[in-house]
Amino acid sequence: MARNSAAAAPVRPPLTRERIVAAALALIDRDGLGAFSVRGLGASLGCEPMSVYHYFPAKAHLQDALVDDALASIPTDPWDADPFDRLRALARSYRALARRHPKLYPLIAAHRLDTPAGMRFTEQALRLVHAAIPNDRLAAQYFRVLGYYLTGAALDETAGDANGPLAAGRFEGPEWRERAFELGLDSLLDAMRAASPAIGIPATEPLPAPKPVIRPKR
Repeated sequence: MARNSAAAAPVRPPLTRERIVAAALALIDRDGLGAFSVRGLGASLGCEPMSVYHYFPAKAHLQDALVDDALASIPTDPWDADPFDRLRALARSYRALARRHPKLYPLIAAHRLDTPAGMRFTEQALRLVHAAIPNDRLAAQYFRVLGYYLTGAALDETAGDANGPLAAGRFEGPEWRERAFELGLDSLLDAMRAASPAIGIPATEPLPAPKPVIRPKR
């Protein structure tokens, strides 16, 4: 009986949303956002670009899924823990996410976070800030300040001097940046503790009335 000398074709796993997102993340981690394309993604998956578009009608939908997948990896802590401890853990987890995927992070930083996981992450952070400072106006302000700090720190570490020639300087490098991040986080959390309504700010402090707009006569 003659033996078939042709090698059996490799069996590819079925194409799924999860497999597409994982392959896209691997390409971005390797080559960066600027080099990423759906055509290249299809080649890495062994399929035509139109097969990817069957699951993601536009590149923006795939970007949404990448942001969702990244933010969903941030763990949540028990709600009975101290809100300041949870805020610290959340901040560290967010920074760790940026450091795991430095080439993807610019997309996360610029994203509106209106995806399901993005909204859950935003709502979780806002609830934690409000649990630490049960004052609507101050909680909204410190939520914004926390976002500024985490986004700026993550962008600096993933796309700034951390990857440049100063990385080996006296006040650079991983250990120095770790201490700098914790110092900034300590300063922010200490300011939030000082602003707590426990020192006399009412929890329902009203917002100041808007000033009337005076228009010049024609």
